[in-house]
Amino acid sequence: MSEKTSSRKPRILLLSAYDAGSHRRWREQLVASQPGFEWHVLSLPPRFFRWRIRGNALTWLTEPRLQESWDLLLVTSMVDLASIRGFHPHLANTPSLLYMHENQFAYPESEEQHASIDPQIVNLYSAIAAHQVLFNSDWNRRSFLEGVGQLFRKLPDGLPGGVLDELTDKSRVLPVPIEDSLFVERIRPLQRQCPHLLWNHRWEYDKGPDRLALFLDELVNRGQDFRLSVVGEQFRHRPGVFDTIRERHGNRIVNWGFLASRSDYDQLLTEADVVISTALHDFQGLSMLEAMASGCLALAPDRLAYPEYVPSSQLYRSDPGHPEAEARAAADCLIRLMQNSARSQAPSGWGLSRLSNAYESIIITTLEKHGVS
Repeated sequence: MSEKTSSRKPRILLLSAYDAGSHRRWREQLVASQPGFEWHVLSLPPRFFRWRIRGNALTWLTEPRLQESWDLLLVTSMVDLASIRGFHPHLANTPSLLYMHENQFAYPESEEQHASIDPQIVNLYSAIAAHQVLFNSDWNRRSFLEGVGQLFRKLPDGLPGGVLDELTDKSRVLPVPIEDSLFVERIRPLQRQCPHLLWNHRWEYDKGPDRLALFLDELVNRGQDFRLSVVGEQFRHRPGVFDTIRERHGNRIVNWGFLASRSDYDQLLTEADVVISTALHDFQGLSMLEAMASGCLALAPDRLAYPEYVPSSQLYRSDPGHPEAEARAAADCLIRLMQNSARSQAPSGWGLSRLSNAYESIIITTLEKHGVS
């Protein structure tokens, strides 16, 4: 860093344009774990998705803190970094990091989505404008770059050469860390005759609750006993299949719905035996990583980011187009794990103590390489 910046803490402006739970948790953890920098945060509430991703630069147009000078801009994937730089020319050369919690090229389609290229273009332009692009998983990175390549092949003309190669060169993987306190030794043995199954995801269609229902029904058909906790963030509209699950398996339910207390949730992670994913969309899988850190076996499809940290023996065959077949594969995998005395495997490489130095290093490197003297 220059003599000017090294004589004080570098000033970082962190922008989170859709401050949903995981985004908020990441930024709060980052600020708390990096006291060597002077942090300032601008965030917008997680509502009106299409307006947020397209309009955040306009919302912040007269924001006083964007009139100031900064040593580094660190923005999340919902931020329109290109427009921020254009609206505030004095920030045009400020070093910038784009953190991709997700990318709009890999979201599964839903009935509520309207066909539009705008969210993808915001991601693309922000990535081009940033000095470095960080992804929370290699799956996120690969699906973004593949999506950009597919988009470029559809466009009729006017594409400059080398853009995809430049994006590839400045992209790297840096996961959202898991709090060290979640890594605990399992006190009691796994209940293999009647395992406590945990499904701990957002109650939305892309997390595959319909596939969870099929999987649970398959276990019943095979005579595999289990107890069940279905917890996670809920919204005004939720898939009706949750009611079906509760009706069919009410006598097996241990926990149901959102756990407002973080301590209660952490306790549940230590009490469950197997954490399950049926997701069609998950860019990292924090809920899976947290449960694994707390001693749970994992049961996840062989897709998305899961192969990056779930042991291969705990992955079941991915078959997105055939939910019934995938449910059978998941049941096969669970029964095999129970019979073979499988052991949990903590994702130690994703712990905060392991990753905090990597975050500090990328920030310092970006300041030194791209900082203005």
